[in-house]
Amino acid sequence: MAKGKYEYWLTPEGLLLLEGWARDGLTDEQISKEKMHISRSTLNEWKKKYPDISDTLKKGKEIVDREVENALLRKAKGYTVEVKKTFKVRIVDYDKKTGKKIREREELQTGIDEVHIPADTTAQIFWLKNRKPEAWRANGFVWTDDIDDGVEIINDAPGQDFGDSDR
Repeated sequence: MAKGKYEYWLTPEGLLLLEGWARDGLTDEQISKEKMHISRSTLNEWKKKYPDISDTLKKGKEIVDREVENALLRKAKGYTVEVKKTFKVRIVDYDKKTGKKIREREELQTGIDEVHIPADTTAQIFWLKNRKPEAWRANGFVWTDDIDDGVEIINDAPGQDFGDSDR
């Protein structure tokens, strides 16, 4: 009796490949067609029939999803990073007895600079609309970037007082 194509994907090697592709951010569509060379519907059937395949794909996706969530939160809040920078330094050598300049040279040196990455308004809005949809999605007002103060209320929600009665 011939082995089914699914059997390879239940081996440790097959499951490791599936997890890696999911962790790399590939969709089920990409994994099935480009990597496994099967249809998406076949993969869906195998996920229902073989929990190891389904669990492995979920595990791989969960890792990358957490990494992206953490990056989005960090971007929304702002953060500080250390950056390695190279700069020129002028070095002047003096004669110890006479105090006269002997030579002057430039040399490259590296140092660490601390750089603040400010919070990103778009990331904040995205985060809030998805994490607190009851307060940020369908409430009747829209936020957009404005040159003056960064935020402009386009349409006040009925019954909400924003302290601006002429809008």
